Amino acid sequence: MPLLLRSNRLCVSCFFLFTSLVIAFCVAISPSIKCLLFRAAPYDPIRSPLFTYPSSYGEHKHVLPTFRSSCSSPVFFSDYPSVFKEIQQYCQDWTDLPLSYMQGKAATFGGNFSIDKRISFFDQLQQRTEFPCGFFKPFTVNDYDRAEMEGCKEVVVVSAIFGDHDKIRQPKGLGSKTLDITCFFMFVDDATLKGLLNHNLISLESNEYKIGVWRLVNVSTEGLYKNPAMNGVIPKYLVHRLFPNAKYSIWVDAKLQLVVDPLLLIHSLLTKEGVDMAISRHPFFTHTMEEAMATTRWRKWLNVEEIKMQMETYCENGLRPWSSSKLPYISDVPDTALILRKHGVGNNIFSCLMFNELDAYNHRDQLAFAYVRDKMNPKIKMNMFEVEVLEQIVLEYRHNLKRGASSSPSNPGNRVKIIRAQPDVSGANGLGKCQGYFSEMWGESHY
Repeated sequence: MPLLLRSNRLCVSCFFLFTSLVIAFCVAISPSIKCLLFRAAPYDPIRSPLFTYPSSYGEHKHVLPTFRSSCSSPVFFSDYPSVFKEIQQYCQDWTDLPLSYMQGKAATFGGNFSIDKRISFFDQLQQRTEFPCGFFKPFTVNDYDRAEMEGCKEVVVVSAIFGDHDKIRQPKGLGSKTLDITCFFMFVDDATLKGLLNHNLISLESNEYKIGVWRLVNVSTEGLYKNPAMNGVIPKYLVHRLFPNAKYSIWVDAKLQLVVDPLLLIHSLLTKEGVDMAISRHPFFTHTMEEAMATTRWRKWLNVEEIKMQMETYCENGLRPWSSSKLPYISDVPDTALILRKHGVGNNIFSCLMFNELDAYNHRDQLAFAYVRDKMNPKIKMNMFEVEVLEQIVLEYRHNLKRGASSSPSNPGNRVKIIRAQPDVSGANGLGKCQGYFSEMWGESHY
């Protein structure tokens, strides 16, 4: 026997070294692996691939890493068969009455109502009020898609790609019966369809497009918004109008890929919590003004003067920084990439009010979120879950990388000049109408 193998200590040391390296490697490539041990057997998965993309499409390029511990707030799922039966039965027993919406024509899709007119709808004590909720210009889709949208009667998962800004990614971990009561709709424009045609993923010979589980709905953006991101806000916040018979919805930004069955998500984050909406809190910001300053600092919206006017209008009409008095709301800033909704009266009104603010200013929905949530009456029930939960249920990817394109979504493809905010010499320290807000957020010692 070789002398090397006669040393028990050396053999044991080598064994432990090898084992440690293997464990370290597994943890490094899958930081959430240890959390999976705490989950109940979550689902009966579909094992076959949903769709096979050509290698040129590159749907799995540019995934973003996560750096936070995924065990500080693990997600627990109930048994899949019981969840399926519960949601199916709940949809069959649905009794909520629909809202009435304003009809007519206007200069913009959302109507562009004045601040006073928008405020008048925040107190919905009279349930017969007709709410302004978009569609003052046509949202043009073909009759085939319209019929399918109206025929979606239980759960709908919705996403959108305008301006060929993202890839279409198939969800993972779907239960064996999920597609029986769940529809997947992806809204796209002509620019996105052109990109899909270039990769031979669709054919113009058909009136209906489908890629994997996603049914593609081609939207004519003529007469809508010049900003593709704002056109994407229409299915994001008016999903209850596009799918009038759906009982639950999940909005998924196209940069995300679901890795957990949508029925399990609705059950765990929505129905078990007894809320109207479930949404992740922002990983860094708690106050709306923090998000507003980051929006201008990182050039997510180049019209700084417009952001300033929006924030001053909100401050003047009651927006305050987050404090414990706002509990059970744990933050004023969400991550709106994933939104789960129960299509009841409260949630539908919230969505309409949100859309009206975005139509009035810009598509940066995190700026209007707390203002609408805090001002509406009665309040909406909301589950703002931690970012660690979001990182367990989705994978996040970068947007399509295009050479020569502007980094600003407010005007993609063009270099535009920042419109800086004008100083307000009448306000102390130049803070204008938001002086009180900053005093509460920073404390008097800041001055």
